[in-house]
Amino acid sequence: MQFQFNSDSSVMGTENVAERIEAMMREKMARFEERLTRLEVHVSDENAHKHGADDKTCMVEARPRGGRPIGVTEHASKVDDAARKAANTMVQRLERHFGKSEKHKHEPRPDKVL
Repeated sequence: MQFQFNSDSSVMGTENVAERIEAMMREKMARFEERLTRLEVHVSDENAHKHGADDKTCMVEARPRGGRPIGVTEHASKVDDAARKAANTMVQRLERHFGKSEKHKHEPRPDKVL
């Protein structure tokens, strides 16, 4: 699984934010690693120069093999909290996504004999 991290300049002020978030995301997504081709994370500060509640945003996009991308966005007052919330939400979405595909998987229909 490829991991791509994107951020705006105001978020990168904190030390090793990209490494921390990548390690946390990989840990939470470990059980889906074989089923995903890429995990893309975007973090940003909506009010870059002002401080405010829940102004940090983390958007995560997961790309299942052979499927459509799944995206989630979460907000928090700290980048790490926003990333943690987004990772937890993404895990729930992936569990539902892969659970449904397993639940609805059918055996191939045998040929009819006439």
